[in-house]
Amino acid sequence: MEYVQTIIDRVKKENPEQCEFHQAVEEVIKTLQPLLEQEDKYSKKAILERLIIPDREIHFRVTWMDDCGKIQVNRGYRIEFNNAIGPYKGGLRFHPSVNQGIIKFLGFEQVFKNSLTTLAMGGGKGGSDFDPKGKSDAEIMRFCQAFMNELFRYIGDHTDVPAGDIGVGGREIGYLFGQYKKLTNRFDGVLTGKGLNWGGSLARTEATGYGSVYFAEEMLKARGESLEGKICTVSGSGNVAIYTVEKLYHLGAIPVTVSDSKGMIYDKDGIDLALLKEIKEKRREDLSAYAREKTSAKYVSIKDYKDGIHAVWEIPCFAAFPSATQNELNLNDAKNLLANGCKCVSEGANMPSTLQATELFLQAKICYGPAKAANAGGVAVSGLEMSQNASMTKWDFEMVDKRLHQIMENIFLNVSQTATEFKDPTNLVMGANIAGFRKVADAMIEQGIV
Repeated sequence: MEYVQTIIDRVKKENPEQCEFHQAVEEVIKTLQPLLEQEDKYSKKAILERLIIPDREIHFRVTWMDDCGKIQVNRGYRIEFNNAIGPYKGGLRFHPSVNQGIIKFLGFEQVFKNSLTTLAMGGGKGGSDFDPKGKSDAEIMRFCQAFMNELFRYIGDHTDVPAGDIGVGGREIGYLFGQYKKLTNRFDGVLTGKGLNWGGSLARTEATGYGSVYFAEEMLKARGESLEGKICTVSGSGNVAIYTVEKLYHLGAIPVTVSDSKGMIYDKDGIDLALLKEIKEKRREDLSAYAREKTSAKYVSIKDYKDGIHAVWEIPCFAAFPSATQNELNLNDAKNLLANGCKCVSEGANMPSTLQATELFLQAKICYGPAKAANAGGVAVSGLEMSQNASMTKWDFEMVDKRLHQIMENIFLNVSQTATEFKDPTNLVMGANIAGFRKVADAMIEQGIV
């Protein structure tokens, strides 16, 4: 379809160095073609032309002082992509890889992911190239305060509600919220992922990992399969991966891998969840410590990975859960997974599979849950936290987890029904993109040219 290619070409021309953003736009827009051919109102109202350009892109300098008294300078970003169905909502990422293109890809994806949750949330994303690793608590606090000194002008509980992401956990949210409160003299639900004693929601930490497993469970259930007794591989070792492992155990599965930026662990007996939490959540060590304490585990350093192959995806499994970062699973990894009998891939990270890997999974017609559907659990519970803040109530863990499970079931049902509507029932990528886009696009049309 010439119209679709025109939009993709425009994105690449206007954003020449933003490869991840190109990838996200291309993945979404190409799958919208059946809808665009069926209903010309979207092209007549220039919805794609409007969607590929954020409502606003905010860039700022973050200046802070380290423990040695030296002034440090980082770049900060908040990209507010679309608020047609609710206030901008999306995480803050603190990582050296952060740049404008990364934030735009994440924000673009967030628009459709948030739409799928059925909650009233638009899409946005932010962050900085600041690296929390190796920094003291005092340095992290000073950075977060300096970051919020710029960000507070643009956010609010009915305007833009950031959350955490890579490098931004409960500690960072606390420092950010404290500075926001000091600057504005307001105590409101402007950030999610807050501490449980001051507005946070139970199950928020677990939500993305739990959600990706719930989505896998729904995909498999539709085919008469289950995760019980099945070998599963997980990448990453942050919140998403840890709580993916935890929920897999709840469902009787056997997760055997985790990874970090320095290597991966394969534990044939199943990942020792208590040890993993001890190493990553308390001691903040790399995974080589796991192998030193568990004789059943094999540690593979990233230096020993075969060229172009992620060691996690070489382990035979029934289901795979990429839960680390974008583009961590490439075409060769996908080939390895399929060759070793993998029947299900549920994405816990944002866009962890390359376009080529995604295409191979779709051709193989395995259960493939794309990130904007499978990892929507985190932002869904952020939305539930916003609801609790607005009503000044607090729900127990069981209630939040039940709502999360229902949301993930509903997302699967919506995505699956949409894929079936467009005559490709196993293509949940198309189903997710069309379902998420249609809700946002219709709202934009109803609100006029704004």
